[in-house]
Amino acid sequence: MRKNETRHIVLVVDDSPETLSFLTDAIEQAGMTVLVARAGEQALSIVERVLPDIILMDALMPGTDGFETCRQLKRNKRLAYVPVIFMTGLSETQDIVKGLEAGGVDYVTKPIVPDELLARIRVHLANARLAHSARAALDVSGRYLLATDTAGGVLWCTPQTAKLLGLAFGDFRGEGDLLPAKVQEWLQKCAHADVKSGDSIPLESERSPLKLQLSFVGQVAPEEILLRLLEGELENDNLVLKRKLQLTQRESEVLMWIARGKSNRDIAEILSLSPRTVNKHLEQIYAKLGVENRASAAALAVRMLGVR
Repeated sequence: MRKNETRHIVLVVDDSPETLSFLTDAIEQAGMTVLVARAGEQALSIVERVLPDIILMDALMPGTDGFETCRQLKRNKRLAYVPVIFMTGLSETQDIVKGLEAGGVDYVTKPIVPDELLARIRVHLANARLAHSARAALDVSGRYLLATDTAGGVLWCTPQTAKLLGLAFGDFRGEGDLLPAKVQEWLQKCAHADVKSGDSIPLESERSPLKLQLSFVGQVAPEEILLRLLEGELENDNLVLKRKLQLTQRESEVLMWIARGKSNRDIAEILSLSPRTVNKHLEQIYAKLGVENRASAAALAVRMLGVR
């Protein structure tokens, strides 16, 4: 382990002293710190004081079993993105599904093979780190994004989104809040692919004159829908670029498709132009925006669209 490298903390929850001893030795030899709990209630107490990086959870324990313990852990916002790996002697599909539905990300069957378990731990630690980094990047970038479940419950939102919704709905707290009934019905349509990316719905509040729109970005998981919050009347992307960047109608259309990753040939076909004409529009766009290449132009366009 490098001098400045942080040791990952692994919480092992199992009622068997032999299993705890066996896993503690294997995990500590791999350079990680181990916390142990012999019951679900003890695990819940430990995480109030120390935040683990990953949790190994025995499925069957006296008292509160692993499934219920996991559900209770996941109600804690601080633990929402901490991976839980179930350890079980059960191999029936229904038991595996039960663990995943409770909030687990993986499972290993007993008797446990140390090398396999450590490999799974490293993979899930890496995935959790990437997810945390992506969420932090969204928070810093100022994007007005949020995710809900298909019933309209807010799963997460960026600080900017929370602030704007707080102005509109004074009692808005963020994660765990429920969006209005009309939005809930609309989200059901989103979940059944009856709504296209970019389609929107007004988000009305009797307590505020703010005009807000929720725009459907996409469904990123079976129970997670990604939305963009817009203030004011909804505009097409190319009109936003035209207004904010002082472009002509055609230049804004070309830039919009550049921001969406289309090649010059694709843009020419979409807009019924020649590739040479597209190139000429790009030259004008670069000059007006003060950028030197399409990557910089696309980044600027994405930023303008993200902060509407």
